[in-house]
Amino acid sequence: MTGVPDPVGSRAVLIGGAGYRDLTGLPAVEANIEDLAAELHDATVWGLPERNLTLVRNPSHPEDLLDPVHQAGEEATDTLLVYFAGHGMRDADSADLFLALYGSRENVGYTAVGYQHLRSALRASRASRKVVILDCCFSGRAARTLAGGDEEGLAAQTAVEGAYVLTASPADRVALAPDGERHTAFTGELLKVLREGIPDGPELIDLDTLFRTLEVRLRGKNRPLPRQVQENGVGRLKIVRNRARAEHGVPAGPVLRGDLQSAMVGTGLALARTLRSAGRTRDALPVLRLALRERFGAGDGDLLAVQLELADMLAETGQLGEAIGVLEEAFVRVHRFHRPEAVLVCRWLAGLLQESGNHIHACEVLEHALDLIQDDKRARP
Repeated sequence: MTGVPDPVGSRAVLIGGAGYRDLTGLPAVEANIEDLAAELHDATVWGLPERNLTLVRNPSHPEDLLDPVHQAGEEATDTLLVYFAGHGMRDADSADLFLALYGSRENVGYTAVGYQHLRSALRASRASRKVVILDCCFSGRAARTLAGGDEEGLAAQTAVEGAYVLTASPADRVALAPDGERHTAFTGELLKVLREGIPDGPELIDLDTLFRTLEVRLRGKNRPLPRQVQENGVGRLKIVRNRARAEHGVPAGPVLRGDLQSAMVGTGLALARTLRSAGRTRDALPVLRLALRERFGAGDGDLLAVQLELADMLAETGQLGEAIGVLEEAFVRVHRFHRPEAVLVCRWLAGLLQESGNHIHACEVLEHALDLIQDDKRARP
């Protein structure tokens, strides 16, 4: 990857609990998600399209919080970012982390959403990388859950493949929402990094650099220190451009010919999806074929999304042979370096092969997918 995660193939869900029936209100949380959304949309930071970012305000029921994460996880082919700001809770009978809803009650876990349910939604996503940011009390419990903490063997049971979890406080500390400040302590510093960048930092800010910067700045203000845990080296993911390295109003970081090609591919994908939703699938097909001509330099997630969309439309219009060819080409590109995407392509390809009557080839493709899964398991430490 030469730049930040592909905006077209990525999704973000920003969840904010500012108002509560029984718990103390957190007015800064509303500003948190509004201002964070604005920065993620900004092309000088990431350039995430508005349709790819979902704001969830004051969720009242578990489905209000979890359904948008599941949907974004199904759509994302590159990076899935989930941010939660609000009250974090502990159940009276366990040490688990719970995310408060509008009607949650202190120390009553069943009135909130257990973090394990959010973790399950992340596991179900087909995104290559998942980033979780928790700005809530006791959020370090989520990091401990992923890393194993004090409980031997817990990591093997709860880890999220390809996930990076950044939390506002240790497991036993309360996150800080300073009186009179627009944002919570943690998100305020996060926004400052996004808006001002990191002087003398890299052109593209990776997750590890972001964490170290937040830790230093919060320590200097004697505020609760963040925690992080990661798997599969996802901390090296370059997540945003460094505004400190940019001229005013110009996207920071290297702007390459590939960025332009990626934008062309993404525009074609968006237009094709609009045509398809209007019932004009046959008009959308040439748009996707044209988008594939700009494949070289395009983002991995964006290009794969085009190939999957094109194969699906071709199958829908009865053009199974071409659909199979598109998926076979996609598999050749991703099978060596992007194992989760390769398994996804195998599943789609096997389904089309079976539909076309080529059952033997379909079985061979599925066997290959199983081999990839086993190789991935053996490669884990």
